[in-house]
Amino acid sequence: QVQLVESGGGLVQPGGSLRLSCAASGFTFSNYTMSWVRQAPGKGLEWISDIHSSGTFTYYTESVKGRFAISRDNAKNTLYLQMNSLKPEDTAVYYCIRGYLYWGQGTQVTVSS
Repeated sequence: QVQLVESGGGLVQPGGSLRLSCAASGFTFSNYTMSWVRQAPGKGLEWISDIHSSGTFTYYTESVKGRFAISRDNAKNTLYLQMNSLKPEDTAVYYCIRGYLYWGQGTQVTVSS
């Protein structure tokens, strides 16, 4: 069955960096566009970024452009999200998803001094 397992979250100071990873299994990873979404405390779900199956095309929500970078390693069945210049408003649970049908368990990112 499809499994998505995120890792890499944690507590970081404003201006810091984190790299999230998502290990995928149970499907042909290289065939699918993958995404990151997040949910901040008390707020709705927010789409962050997509990456095409080949890794050629990437898309970002405006609030993270220039700070976050999505990437993938199809040989390792792994999705990444490099997050730089983190802000307190980036605090959220981050999910790796495939098409809003399959979700990981999420990883908490807290940006605080």
